Amino acid sequence: MAGESTFDVVSKVDKQEVANALHQSQKEIAQRYDFKGVGAEIDFSGEKILMKANSEDRILAVLDVFQSKLIKRGISLKSLDQGEPYPSGKEFRLECSIKEGIAQDIAKKINKIIRDEAPKSVKSQIQGDELRVTSKSRDDLQETMNILKKFEEADLQFVNFRS
Repeated sequence: MAGESTFDVVSKVDKQEVANALHQSQKEIAQRYDFKGVGAEIDFSGEKILMKANSEDRILAVLDVFQSKLIKRGISLKSLDQGEPYPSGKEFRLECSIKEGIAQDIAKKINKIIRDEAPKSVKSQIQGDELRVTSKSRDDLQETMNILKKFEEADLQFVNFRS
């Protein structure tokens, strides 16, 4: 494989930045006047993020606060997998999770995009929750990166660019 250049396509999220965004959201919810007396809160529940409030519109406001904090911290909302608000006793709840890694079906879609749109010298293979892309030409790999930056279904990063 002499002369081959490679890079990996991954989807990773900095857990510390998510925790920081969550703590900032907690502080803002505790201080804002429109959240007083509505039982609004946000917290980790194992791997998930649990939001609670006494009405559906208040819980969506909590979600909006959390999303704005994620954006300020540089975390793409493509990484946020949010559920629907559901009633639970006297309150409404909403569960969200952070997507890590590239799911198998999305990896196959990315593979197909590379086969269809990228230069013919570019090859890709799925390796667990990431994709390895190889080619003899660095320019072809950079063109492939530009094609994949337009991919809407996942937050993709490109790492380990090697010659």
